[in-house]
Amino acid sequence: MSKIVTGLMVIILCGVLFEAGVVLSDVIVTGQPPHINKLLTSQLNAISSLISSIHHGSNKQKTVTLLNPDDVISALQNKTGLNGINIQTLSAYTNDSTSNAQINVTLTVLGYNTTTSGTNVTNGSIIISPNQTYNITATATGQTGDGGYMIDVNSIMITNLIELNNNNGNTN
Repeated sequence: MSKIVTGLMVIILCGVLFEAGVVLSDVIVTGQPPHINKLLTSQLNAISSLISSIHHGSNKQKTVTLLNPDDVISALQNKTGLNGINIQTLSAYTNDSTSNAQINVTLTVLGYNTTTSGTNVTNGSIIISPNQTYNITATATGQTGDGGYMIDVNSIMITNLIELNNNNGNTN
């Protein structure tokens, strides 16, 4: 019985020392009094996120067939303001059950901007610089259809727009 009590005391002591270290680190980093509530909330969120990812770790993303890829590309081009989007790079996937009538879909695609300038007016030459390439990630909702999902183009929201290279040919 005393071994169990000793073990519990060691575990409690380790927990107290850990929390004291977290509070002290917060004070050192922020230079302000500790916000115990905020620290505990962030720790609990991290633990619940870890447990959730372990619990839902078996959920694999499923590729979704789009029934209106041209409309999706057009909507993405309008929302991003890019010159063009490569339809061959369009991919759609979901974590939702594909047996549902409506699902949330994540879209990824490559887009580009062609930079042109006509600074030399005397001979009419146009200088074309290399394309600026972008990786676009968006979310949308899709309704089940015949052999795939029809994306509601009004539900498309751009979540990420990353420039892969600029017009100097440098990568970011």
